[in-house]
Amino acid sequence: MSTTLTMHGDFSGKTPVDREHTTQPAAPAKDTTMEKTATPAVASAGTPFAEILGAALRRALPPVLGLLLLVGIWYVATLKGGAIPGPVAVWDAATVLFADPFYNNGPNDQGIGWNVLSSLQRVGIGFGLAALVGIPLGFMLGRFAFLANMVNPLISLLRPVSPLAWLPIGLLVFQKADPAATWTIFICSIWPMIMNTAQGVQRVPQDYLNVARVLDLSEWKIVTKILFPAVLPYMLTGIRLSIGTAWLVIVAAEMLTGGVGIGFWVWDEWNNLKVEHIIIAIFIIGIVGLILEQALILLAKKLTKEAA
Repeated sequence: MSTTLTMHGDFSGKTPVDREHTTQPAAPAKDTTMEKTATPAVASAGTPFAEILGAALRRALPPVLGLLLLVGIWYVATLKGGAIPGPVAVWDAATVLFADPFYNNGPNDQGIGWNVLSSLQRVGIGFGLAALVGIPLGFMLGRFAFLANMVNPLISLLRPVSPLAWLPIGLLVFQKADPAATWTIFICSIWPMIMNTAQGVQRVPQDYLNVARVLDLSEWKIVTKILFPAVLPYMLTGIRLSIGTAWLVIVAAEMLTGGVGIGFWVWDEWNNLKVEHIIIAIFIIGIVGLILEQALILLAKKLTKEAA
């Protein structure tokens, strides 16, 4: 009997409870968490697409408005006629021109596509040779003060020379128009790469080079492991400036040398008094130059991120 009472007192007995000071049990944390996380998920279902669309519109709207403003001014300026054709006439000529951009009726009668590709080929060869020479030379000028003091006066003397002044030298040496135009591209695009690369090397902190000297690193490791990552932004800036200069110069060089190319095509259309085609060529030259520059900017951003 006593055993039963003891068990009853231990497990079944109830003690008085002060209900005025007792807090109510909180709701399960799981339900609250689910309730809180469910709402943002529903609200943000279409947010990423809306943000991407809004950002794209903000980027595209200013240049589109600028282009429309240019076309509007052009239309008003040519509304009463004159020597310059209006946008409608140029558009009609462009539709005919781009209907078959790669026709080939002989060396002096080829489509606009072949002319652009020929110019790009000359720019690529001349620019590539300039990069092979200019970037290593820039590293050496930035690395060795004696060499820089010896070469800098020559660069200061030759850099301001107009690129077209080098064209007769190319014709005299190579006896052909194609390599002469390539030589002109080479000589005009090498200077920005040399100067920007040398400046980047000179701005590398001296502490980096002191550590390399303490570690007794070879010159090759100093260039590849220390100098190259630090100089990469400067070098890419020089490359971007060089490609823009090369594309500008090739048009003038081809006007003088003839053959197949966008510059020769512009001059040939002028001789045929097809002003609409000249305006089309101006837009093509601008678009190709813009594409080249933007491609190099994207490459510079990617390489800079990888180097970082």
